[in-house]
Amino acid sequence: MMNKSKDSNNIPDLNGPKASPRSIAMGAAFLMAMAAVGPGFLTQTATFTGQMGADFGFAILICIVFDIIVQMNVWRIIVVSGKKAQVIANDIFPGLGYLLSFLVAVGGLFFNIGNVGGAGLGLNVLFGISPENGAVIAGALAIIIFVVKNALTVMDRTVQILAVVKVAILLYIIFIMAVPYQAAVHHTFLPTKIDFYSIVTIVGGTVGGYISFSGGHRLIEGGMKGKQNIKYVNEGALTGIGIASFIRVLLFLAGLSVVVTGYKLDPTNPAASIFKYAAGNFGYKFFGLLLFAAGMTSILGSTFTSTSFLDFAVKSKNDLQKSRKVLIISFIVISTVIFYIVGSPAKVLVFVGAANGFVLPIALAILLIASVSKKIVGDYHHPKWLIFSGWFVVAFMAFASIKTVIGLF
Repeated sequence: MMNKSKDSNNIPDLNGPKASPRSIAMGAAFLMAMAAVGPGFLTQTATFTGQMGADFGFAILICIVFDIIVQMNVWRIIVVSGKKAQVIANDIFPGLGYLLSFLVAVGGLFFNIGNVGGAGLGLNVLFGISPENGAVIAGALAIIIFVVKNALTVMDRTVQILAVVKVAILLYIIFIMAVPYQAAVHHTFLPTKIDFYSIVTIVGGTVGGYISFSGGHRLIEGGMKGKQNIKYVNEGALTGIGIASFIRVLLFLAGLSVVVTGYKLDPTNPAASIFKYAAGNFGYKFFGLLLFAAGMTSILGSTFTSTSFLDFAVKSKNDLQKSRKVLIISFIVISTVIFYIVGSPAKVLVFVGAANGFVLPIALAILLIASVSKKIVGDYHHPKWLIFSGWFVVAFMAFASIKTVIGLF
């Protein structure tokens, strides 16, 4: 059976052994938000803003609603059961956990290809080297970070600082630009065009694949288990979605303020061109630094969470540490090689969000089935509104994903 050994669930806790439930929840919220707000997030938002203009606001609105539904369902069920998602899946039907692990790991690999590409784009902006060579440098740095003891804690603090700086820069750009707020609000609620591909992509890029479970698994690793912690689970989920959504809206408004002037975003690096137009060379270079940092932290988050789904066959802590290191290095190397061969970083960053949008309905359906199983959640009664809305998201994302695929041919 999957994860019989207690050791196979041991991923280092960033909060420490005496963290309060609220601090654990906030740690999970930040992890989830920063896992979402990576280079793919920035590139996808800029790309669709350039293509759709104010109508993209509707996709963002749908994304926020879906994000809340998904994370409230996933976090609650994982914490109440006290088990990781792959273990829950195996409890529902023997072998289902292996399928979920495969889907999340493959989705995480797609994401990591985009993350490596994003970091490469950042170095391209900063130093003018090719995105492919920048990706190789980023991949090598990520491997070094993983083999250095306690480096993840330092990286976590760095991400927090850069997140604040990122928001500050976006607020500055919005302040100096003429933002068409009226058009943005009008088209958000009354769009003239609805693009399913954009919805699938940004929902998949925010709560698809491994990101769905990063926060929930973080809560489990912090020792938060049982229905008595629902209050903190809700706070963490809503905070994480709030952070990611706030940054998405800021970037959308910044991009829209540029697009309405008639300026065409550079398709090879659309997000960077927003900053370059709005804040000149300084904004362009500084965005390169932020994009590189977002890429690096997303590489770490994607690799760390995705490989945690592949530890079910490990029987001891020592074996876990050895196998995890091999998995991590292999994961990064494969991601980097694929990106180096494929290239087209901006296109890859948009595509990976859509790919993870396919994983979401399957993963969410598994947890919704678990939510009504007494064997898994005991006497806990999952809110009916979350169950019904959760199945609606499953149906919509499955339909939109199929429609998107049909539209590609």
